[in-house]
Amino acid sequence: MSIPELGPFPDLDRVIHEPGRLMILAILNSVGEADFLFLIRQTGLSRGNLSSHTTKLADAGYIEIEKSFNERTPRTVYRLTASGRAALQKYRDQMGDVLAAMG
Repeated sequence: MSIPELGPFPDLDRVIHEPGRLMILAILNSVGEADFLFLIRQTGLSRGNLSSHTTKLADAGYIEIEKSFNERTPRTVYRLTASGRAALQKYRDQMGDVLAAMG
């Protein structure tokens, strides 16, 4: 069995390529905004992992984080930024090209 020639592999965005961060971006792209507990339930990530991944996404400018209080209960809400939406679309296009090249 021969391996097909894929050509140059695209320079994928490593911030997005990590599965946990890709999951977070995909969810936010679908729902618009989500709080911490919703993302915990949807992703299955631990609190620490979710916090770490959202910090990296925020540092890259892909999401914004809003912290507030509802009475005395802290609430953290995440939203995809315009640059995050564009980066996710670019990533999707690149992965589509890779998958198409595989036949």
